[in-house]
Amino acid sequence: MGKVEKLRLGVNIDHVATLRNARGGSLPDPVRAAEIAAQSGADGITAHLREDRRHICDADIERLAREIDLPLNMEMAATKEMRDIALEHQPNACCLVPENREEVTTEGGLNVAGEAGVLAEIMSSLKAQGIRISLFIDPDPEQIGASATLGADIVELHTGTYCHAHAQRDKRQTQNEIERLQSASLLAAQAGLEVHAGHGLCFQTVGAIAAIPQIVELNIGHFLIGASIFSGLPEAIAEMRRCMLTGRSSTGGRS
Repeated sequence: MGKVEKLRLGVNIDHVATLRNARGGSLPDPVRAAEIAAQSGADGITAHLREDRRHICDADIERLAREIDLPLNMEMAATKEMRDIALEHQPNACCLVPENREEVTTEGGLNVAGEAGVLAEIMSSLKAQGIRISLFIDPDPEQIGASATLGADIVELHTGTYCHAHAQRDKRQTQNEIERLQSASLLAAQAGLEVHAGHGLCFQTVGAIAAIPQIVELNIGHFLIGASIFSGLPEAIAEMRRCMLTGRSSTGGRS
């Protein structure tokens, strides 16, 4: 088995802000969570600035960009308001995601093929400033092709359907979704796209995704923040790292 390539872990700190906002005030501080994640071996920090500011707020993005010495991945809807905020704070990457007012969490991937005009307009000014563009998509060949045509740097494959099937103990659907993610990862890499993945991953589900050699980064948030209530954030990150490494090692991490 050849050398195992490192699989990066981006820690999403949105739900520390959710807890803060439930009570009001300034605590718990999501930027402090980002600092702890950095000290605990995270490779990047992800934060989703939503239109309704239900968790992360503008001041959080400003502080994360200024105070955290790790790449910042700003998740955002493809709107002019969010584009302008990203241009002001210059994150390492912007991950464009679909956003509906009533959803509890992101419910699926972008329709890149159907919204190419809107996405291209938002992407052009971000790319001109050297901000990397990631598109959050379902593991679908049409969306991968459209992402490559638009000039995205990265696709982040939505793993939520796989995680839901696993939670329902539907072995056939779980395997089908793993195979979809494997095929999509290979297709995206062949198209010259960097491949990330995320949504709903936990200690039990991350191994199969980590084993896909074309995937170079996982973005995980809600589960890690929940697990940290019981074990602490450094311990939760360490265990996630262990599960990722076990999964990656099973295929040697080779593309």
